[in-house]
Amino acid sequence: MGKGYLIDTNVLIDAQSKKLSEFATKRLAEIINEQFAVSVITYIEFLGYKYATSAMKDFIGLADVITLDKKVINETINIRQNNKIKLPDALIAATAIAHDYVLITRNIKDFNSIPNLLIEDIYIIN
Repeated sequence: MGKGYLIDTNVLIDAQSKKLSEFATKRLAEIINEQFAVSVITYIEFLGYKYATSAMKDFIGLADVITLDKKVINETINIRQNNKIKLPDALIAATAIAHDYVLITRNIKDFNSIPNLLIEDIYIIN
């Protein structure tokens, strides 16, 4: 497993909207307590959410925001050349791969064709 966790936008929005199950809420809390990291794309998407509140802004402000660097950019190019995937999702996946993170997301189908990407679906009770 990777060295940490990268949380996707949909998970954060679901958490703020209280749409997560009890299991998912507990698991997300464990992950956030261990390491709260998001890609720069998630940071932008989360704050660009039309229902973003000041509490959401304060919350995302606690995250480690992983910015674009050459490693992420090159991984994004590789992903886009080999997969049919939207650019924001490719950037999120590339960030996880380049920094050895497990991606926490609801959109498994958007990412399941990407080799070397570790994914945890907190929406499924194990």
